[in-house]
Amino acid sequence: MAQNLSHWLETLGIVHQGPVFHNLSRSELVAEAIRNGEGTLTHQGALGVITTPYTGRSPDDKFIVDYPDQTNLWWGDVNRRMPKESFQSLQNRISAYLSNRPLYIVDCFIGADPDYRLAIRVVTEYAWQALFSQNLFIYTGQAHSSEPDIIILAALGFNTHPEIDHVKSKAAIAIDLREKTVLIAAAKYAGEIKKSAFTVMNAILPESNVLPMHCSANVGEKGDVALYFGLSGTGKTTLSSTPDRKLIGDDEHGWGDNGVFNFEGGCYAKTIRLNPEHEPVIWQAANQYGTVLENVYINPENGEPDFDDARLTENTRAAYPLSRVDNIIPESMAGHPSNIFFLTADAFGVMPPIAKLERDQASYYFLSGYTSKVAGTERGLSQMPKATFSTCFGEPFLPLTPDIYARLLKQKIEKHNCNIWLVNTGWTGGGFNTGKRMHLPHTRRMINWILTGEHENAQYHTDPIFEIAVPNEISGIPTELLNPERTWQDASEFTKVANALKDDFTENFKKFERFL
Repeated sequence: MAQNLSHWLETLGIVHQGPVFHNLSRSELVAEAIRNGEGTLTHQGALGVITTPYTGRSPDDKFIVDYPDQTNLWWGDVNRRMPKESFQSLQNRISAYLSNRPLYIVDCFIGADPDYRLAIRVVTEYAWQALFSQNLFIYTGQAHSSEPDIIILAALGFNTHPEIDHVKSKAAIAIDLREKTVLIAAAKYAGEIKKSAFTVMNAILPESNVLPMHCSANVGEKGDVALYFGLSGTGKTTLSSTPDRKLIGDDEHGWGDNGVFNFEGGCYAKTIRLNPEHEPVIWQAANQYGTVLENVYINPENGEPDFDDARLTENTRAAYPLSRVDNIIPESMAGHPSNIFFLTADAFGVMPPIAKLERDQASYYFLSGYTSKVAGTERGLSQMPKATFSTCFGEPFLPLTPDIYARLLKQKIEKHNCNIWLVNTGWTGGGFNTGKRMHLPHTRRMINWILTGEHENAQYHTDPIFEIAVPNEISGIPTELLNPERTWQDASEFTKVANALKDDFTENFKKFERFL
């Protein structure tokens, strides 16, 4: 262990006499993980690990340090207050736990744009989480020459005591935004590492006039950039992954003075029911050496992963570096966007498949962050959709009040004259139980109609319920699809359902009135 790294650990209260592994190679980390019994290799060399009982994020266990002079934090169900004293006490207990244990330390970066890039140091007791960090962040293999900007201490074998640590369970994800320090206790799900780092970026970038965004991004041959905002299941990754446009990134980006840039250096793809024919890029990357597979069942007889098996969770994941994807922008940066798409999977079947938004409408739908969720995965009369609103399409990771992000978006779309579109990838011809899912080739055709410039001379009509501009016609798209009420057999029922959804929008938006 290098003397300066040993001293750095001691400043955190981690007194070490045991081995510390700093920036091991991918092969070394895989070997360490196998040697430690942390996981198993698939027949093609991916590393399979199990994180139960934490197979997804633990939003109820997330806390942010409350400094009295920080007035722009958005407190509530997502961001829970933690006194600085409680945070420091928890950090002391985690540091004591990590002392004299084998540790794996990774130096990496977040933010592809050098003007806004931050140095991260991840300290963990598991080799596989060090490998995950190498895959997901921007990793060069070089040690940081100075103090890291963000510190993540992942003590996954450490269980908190709620009475002592002032938390809600054995797990805790605690973030000190001022010191840029993250503490993760008990929760093995590696998404906590990734999303905690994003939360720090989402807090500090607006100070530099950078809009942090939960979106995918790609760029065309002429350099035109498109952004795709959307919650899980809306098609964000699917629609941005296309052979005629290069991928900038598929999850978190910043929009600064230099244009759009990816936060990360990898992909954290969902793999449940992964199909090599429909998703060949993800399939290939998920089955390569050095990829981390979380909670994917691996056949013990032949080492083959079964991506259809959900015995551990539906939220199975593959973590791999972007270098595994051919059709990418190597710099993970591009210019300012020409078109921005807000994706929603409306399971009520009442929103138009595509609409052009005015700038005030763009702020409204951005703050709303609407999609709908269905109770189950199989069609059935007992399954009713539920309207879901996630502020700015990324509420769980936004520590600041929402007006800050909405104001930045409005300023940037005005400055760069962006087109804003609302795209419904959900249902048509009725709701979840009576209609059908929007045909993916139709959605792709509408997106291409915009990206190729075919829309420039289009005529529009105003949707009577949502008062947004819908194209009168698009070549290759059935006309009735552009008029949702015409796809329903019962027009009065359509109007009833559509007005109910509009009322949900209105009720949800009340929470923003004190900010605007």
